[in-house]
Amino acid sequence: MKKTIYALIAFLIVGMSAVNAQHEVGSTTLPDTVTFEGQELVYNGAGVRKKAWFKLYSGGLYLLQKSSNAYDIRTADESMAIKLKITSGMISSKKMINAVNEGFEKSTKGKTAPISSEIETFKSFFSDEINDGDIFDIVYIKDKGVIVYKNGTEKGVIPGYEFKKALFGIWLGMKPADKKLKNGMLGNN
Repeated sequence: MKKTIYALIAFLIVGMSAVNAQHEVGSTTLPDTVTFEGQELVYNGAGVRKKAWFKLYSGGLYLLQKSSNAYDIRTADESMAIKLKITSGMISSKKMINAVNEGFEKSTKGKTAPISSEIETFKSFFSDEINDGDIFDIVYIKDKGVIVYKNGTEKGVIPGYEFKKALFGIWLGMKPADKKLKNGMLGNN
C-alpha cells in the first residue's frame, strides 16, 4: 500500500512539473526551455502580435538567464532566441517581408545600409509560403550568428553581432513591432 501511495505522489509531482514546463500564450503553448547548438535557453516571456483586431502570431523570448531589460538583451553578445508561432492565415510571405523591412527601419532608425545584405538574406528565409501553425525560431548563437529555422528545418545562418542587435531590436527596440508583445517578452504580462 505504501508503495502505491509513494508511486501516486511521485506521478503527481512529475505531472505537475510537466504542466509547469509550458506557457500558454494566446492559442499557443510555448516550452519552458529550448535548446539550439547545445545551448539551453529559458523562457523569459511572451505575447501576441496583433494588428487591428487580428492576432497574427505568438512570440516568446528565450535567454540564458531571465531579464526584463530590453536594452541589455538587445545589445548582449550572448545566445538567445525568439520563437514565433503563426496563428493567422492572414500572414503571407509578402506581408512578413514587408513587416521585416518596416521592423529593421524602426530598429536602426533608418540606417539599414551597413547590414543591407544581411537583411536581404534574412528576408529570403520567409520567401516560401507561410501557413497558420508555422513556427519560426530566430536564434542568435554567440560567435556563430543568427540561425533561422522554419518548422524545425534550418533556413540559413547570418553572421554578425550588429545584425543581431538590429534584428532583436524589431521586437525589443524603442519602436517595437508591438509594445504589448515587447512587454510580454520581457516578462511584464
